Amino acid sequence: MNGQQMHPNLRKVIENIERVIVGKRKEAILSLTALLAEGHVLIEDVPGVGKTMLVKTLAKSVNATFKRIQFTPDLLPSDVLGVSIYNQKEMEFEFRPGPIMGNIILADEINRTSPKTQSALLEGMEEGNVTVDGYTYNLPKPFFVMATQNPIEYEGTYPLPEAQLDRFLLKMKMGYPTIDEEMEVLTRAHENSTVEKIEPVITVNELIELQEEAKKVFIDETVREYIINIATQTRNHHQLYLGVSPRGSIALMKAAKAYAFLNGRDFVLPDDIQFLAPYILSHRILLRSEAKYEGVTEEEIIFSILTHVKVPIQRFVKR
Repeated sequence: MNGQQMHPNLRKVIENIERVIVGKRKEAILSLTALLAEGHVLIEDVPGVGKTMLVKTLAKSVNATFKRIQFTPDLLPSDVLGVSIYNQKEMEFEFRPGPIMGNIILADEINRTSPKTQSALLEGMEEGNVTVDGYTYNLPKPFFVMATQNPIEYEGTYPLPEAQLDRFLLKMKMGYPTIDEEMEVLTRAHENSTVEKIEPVITVNELIELQEEAKKVFIDETVREYIINIATQTRNHHQLYLGVSPRGSIALMKAAKAYAFLNGRDFVLPDDIQFLAPYILSHRILLRSEAKYEGVTEEEIIFSILTHVKVPIQRFVKR
C-alpha cells in the first residue's frame, strides 16, 4: 500500500479521504478497491467511528451523486426504490425515483429494517436495475453501495441472510482510533475541518474509465488456481458449515485486479490475494456451532487457511 506506487488519480482520492478521516488509510484503500471493482461494501461497527464520513468524502472526491438511506424498522421498499404517482394533469402514472437512484449510496444501519426492505436494496445491487410496478429502471453508473450495520448483538437488528451477505464484495470494520488519532480527530473538529471543504479530484467519467482499466489487469493462471485452492479449503474445513461459493472466488479475483491497479500494477500478485482474502471471504462462510462455542471467528479461519495453502512463486507479469 505504498502511496508512491499508487495510480496518480487514485492516490489523490486517498489523500482527499485522509484530509477528513484520521488513521483509516487501509479502510479508504479497501473502499476504493471495491468501487474500482464495481462491488459493494458492508461496514460493521459501532456508531460514531467515521463510517458516514468515509462514504461522503469518497463521493465528493469523485464528484458523484451521493444519497443516504437511513434504514428504520418502518421503512418500506418504495421508500428505497421510488413510487409511481398518478399525474392528474397528464392523466398517467409517473415514476418518482427513490434514493437508490444515485451514484454512491450510504445504506445506514441496514440491519435495522425488515428483510423485505433489505431485499429491495440488495436486488438493485445485484442486477443494476430496479423494478417498480412492472417497469424496470436502470441504475446510474457508477453505482456503489456502502452499507453499515450495527453488531448483531445490538437490540432491534435483523441479521442479513447468507445469500444477501454474499452480494457485498467485501466486509470490513472501522475500529476505534488510537489515542493520538483521536487527539487529531478532536483538533480537526475544533478547527471545523469537515468534508464540505473537500474538492473533487476526479470526475465520474474518469472513474468509469478507471473501472474499465482495472478489468484489464492480468491475473496469471497460477494465481487463479491459488484463489480456487483457498476457496476449496473453506468448503472442506471441519469448523465450517458453509464454505466460499464460486461467486466468492470471482469476487476475490475482481477485487485483486482492482487492488493491483490501484497500486500501479497491471498484474496481480499472490500478496494481493493474501491481503484481500479476509475481507472478501470472511462474510461468505458459516461457522459450525462448536466453533462458535469455542470463540473461533471467520477471520481466524481464513488466516489459518492462508498459512496452509501453497503460495505460487512464479512470475506474474503478462508476457
